[in-house]
Amino acid sequence: MRFETPLIPAVLIRRYKRFLADCRLEDGREVTAHCANPGSMMGLAEPGMRIWLEPNDDPKKKLKFGWRLVEHAGGHFTGVDTSVPNRALRAALEAGQVAGLADYETIRAEVKYGEKSRIDFLLTQPGLPDCYVEVKSVTLSRQPGLAEFPDSVTARGTKHLGELARMVAEGHRAVMLYLVQRTDCDRFQLAADIDPAYAAAYGAAQAAGVERLVLGTTISPTGVEVGQPIAAVG
Repeated sequence: MRFETPLIPAVLIRRYKRFLADCRLEDGREVTAHCANPGSMMGLAEPGMRIWLEPNDDPKKKLKFGWRLVEHAGGHFTGVDTSVPNRALRAALEAGQVAGLADYETIRAEVKYGEKSRIDFLLTQPGLPDCYVEVKSVTLSRQPGLAEFPDSVTARGTKHLGELARMVAEGHRAVMLYLVQRTDCDRFQLAADIDPAYAAAYGAAQAAGVERLVLGTTISPTGVEVGQPIAAVG
């Protein structure tokens, strides 16, 4: 998935009201960018961080910049736009590049299911059980090389796990897919200390037959691509 317009570097001044970020461009101008991330962004919104913005000239948009990446030491990146994982994953699914899911030819997004919920992707193929795929963007890292989810309490995520388990009980296949939007991590675990209820719900869903798939990403100011599986350590 390539960004629609070339990204430009900036320095974060502050993030506020969840969806706004004041930034300083390289030419010294200060601008406000849209932050497409309602989460806590723990460790990713510190003033002075080098970030990357996507400009736009859409007259319908009040803000002319969107915050897309955080740059770390060593040339590593974290993707902070929560809409990117589904876009990147859809491209990978359609190309048959996701191991274990490549046999499904029909891919539908945002299909209603459960109790007033929508599944990120419903995969279907004659002769195979329908496959419900829920996607979570993983951006938290509190230890070198270790990615964690969630970065804050997520009642919605806990609800999704229960609904995936119900799909398995009905004879379908269900996959909880964690997409690690960091290039500096090669391991993954649940952040049970941040949200014990989510960790417990995951354990119950796993026992019910919900599958887990953790995938890495290749990230640059050019775009985001789904990468190879990452080892889950808890």
